[in-house]
Amino acid sequence: MIDLWGILVIVLGLSLFEIITSIDNAVINAEVLSTMSQRARRWFLIWGLLIAVFLVRGALPWLIVWFTNFQLGPIGAFTATFSNNPAVTESIEMSKPILLMGGGVFLFLVFMHWLFLEPKYFGLRPERFFHRHGLWFFAAASVFLVAVTWVSIKVHPLISFAAVVGSSAFFITHGFKENAEQAEKNLLSKETKLSDWSKILYLEVIDASFSIDGVLGAFAFTLSVPLILFGNGIGAVVLRQLTVSNIDRIKKYKYLKNGAMYSILFLGFIMMYDSLGGHIPEWFSPIVTFGTVGFFLWKSIRENKKDEAEAAQKKKK
Repeated sequence: MIDLWGILVIVLGLSLFEIITSIDNAVINAEVLSTMSQRARRWFLIWGLLIAVFLVRGALPWLIVWFTNFQLGPIGAFTATFSNNPAVTESIEMSKPILLMGGGVFLFLVFMHWLFLEPKYFGLRPERFFHRHGLWFFAAASVFLVAVTWVSIKVHPLISFAAVVGSSAFFITHGFKENAEQAEKNLLSKETKLSDWSKILYLEVIDASFSIDGVLGAFAFTLSVPLILFGNGIGAVVLRQLTVSNIDRIKKYKYLKNGAMYSILFLGFIMMYDSLGGHIPEWFSPIVTFGTVGFFLWKSIRENKKDEAEAAQKKKK
C-alpha cells in the first residue's frame, strides 16, 4: 500500500511529466485555436479535455494493465494496486517486469530519436555532436535493442519479447506522429477549408498520438491506474489552460523540451532496470523528474536573462 505522502509525490510527478512532454503539442494547439471561433475554443477546453483525460490518459493505461493481467478483469485491473488480495498482488508483480521493459525501451528510443534527429536548442554540449551524426540513429537504436534483448532473455523470455514489442510500438507511433505533425501544418494553412468542429476532431486525434509518451512514462511512477488518471488529468487540465492563456510565456523557456527528453531518458532507464530485477523506490521517479526539469528551467531562465542583458547593451550603443 502507498502512503499519503507517496501518493502526493507520485501525482505531482505525473502532472509535471504530462505537462512537459506535451508542451510542443500545446504550442501547435494554441496556434490552431487562434484560427477558430470563441465557441469552438470553449468546447475544446471543456469537452475536449474530458476526451483527452478519460478516453486517452485514463483508458490507455487501464487497457495496458488489463491486457497484461487479463485474469483480473476490467475492474480488478483498475483497482489492482489498492487491493489487499494476495492473488491480485502476485499477478501485478508477475506482469510488472514485462510491462516496464516494453515501456522503458519505448521511452529510450523516443529520447534517442530526439537526440540524433530532431531540431532542438542545444542545452548540453554532447547534443550538438549527436545531432551532427543523426544518420547513426538507426544503427544506435539497433545496437541498443540487440543489447537489451540479449540481457533480458537471460532473465525471462517474455521480458525479452516485451523489449521487442516496445521498439515496435515506438516505430509504429513514430509514423503516426509524423502524420499528426503534417496534419497540424495543414490545419494552420490559410488554404484549409475545414470547419471549426473538424479542426477540433483533428486536434483530439493528434493529442492522442502525442500522449503515448506520457502514458507509458507514467508506469515509471506507478502501476496504479487511478493515480495515473488523476496525475495525468491534472497535468492535462493545466496544459489546456496554458494553451489558451499563457503559451507564449512558456515558449520563452527554450530548454524545457530538453528537460522533458532527459526525463524520458531517466524514466526509461528506471523502468528497464526495475524490470531486470533492480529495486527502485516509488519516490525516486518523481524526484528525478523534478530535478531534471528544474535544472533545464533554471538554464532557460539564465539564458533569458543573458539575452535581455545583451539586448539592453545594444540599445545603449
